[in-house]
Amino acid sequence: MSGFLAIARREFAGLFLGPLAWTLLTIALLLQGWLFVLYLKTSGGDVDISLRLALGESWAFWALMILVPPLITMRMISEESRSGLLEFLLTAPVSDAAVVAGKFVAVLAFMAILCGTSLVYGVAVASLGVAPDWGALIGGWIGAVLCSGLFAAVGLFASALTSTPVVAAFAAVVANLALVTAPLLGGLSDQLFVRRAVARIDVLDHHKSAFLAGVLDTSYFVFFVAWTIVFLFLAVRAVEARRWR
Repeated sequence: MSGFLAIARREFAGLFLGPLAWTLLTIALLLQGWLFVLYLKTSGGDVDISLRLALGESWAFWALMILVPPLITMRMISEESRSGLLEFLLTAPVSDAAVVAGKFVAVLAFMAILCGTSLVYGVAVASLGVAPDWGALIGGWIGAVLCSGLFAAVGLFASALTSTPVVAAFAAVVANLALVTAPLLGGLSDQLFVRRAVARIDVLDHHKSAFLAGVLDTSYFVFFVAWTIVFLFLAVRAVEARRWR
């Protein structure tokens, strides 16, 4: 994993030197702020319900999770491949795993900052005398970061398969959408084995059942970590294939 930290620092700094990350961050923060106020109004001022909606019990949250990581990762490998920078990077004394892991950590840190706005909401309402359920709030944030990590890994895998960023983003969005909706569609099946199979990849249920409830169950944690590792492994293999072309 030689060079991992250098790549992570370079990618993280690069995110904030370009307009895309700032644009996405601004849009996401404005949307989250507006929705949080809306949730407070519709829930009659219930802070805990509003925070749960902001961290996973609303389709607006999942729309951000499905869209933002692919838009961040779409250029990380595909654009470097098209410009020739990836070839230079692969000839440097750095492993393919370090390249993928460094880029992944940079995206994960960015998404952790984006999801961290919900913690700011909790501090804000607590300062006004309405303390939220801190266990559920912190658990929801951890779950949101794990979800974004999984979707970012999918995005990096898609980016490693093509030299066109737009194609990479589209493929990642479709794959992320499939991860979210497949369990919902599979649950409608009359076949018991189909329902059991899709339940094992139910991202929504794993996030809501544990993290949003403030329960840090290791089995749910392992679920996200394991699937993230699978897609990162595929991304590394895709980068290795580019090395030998």
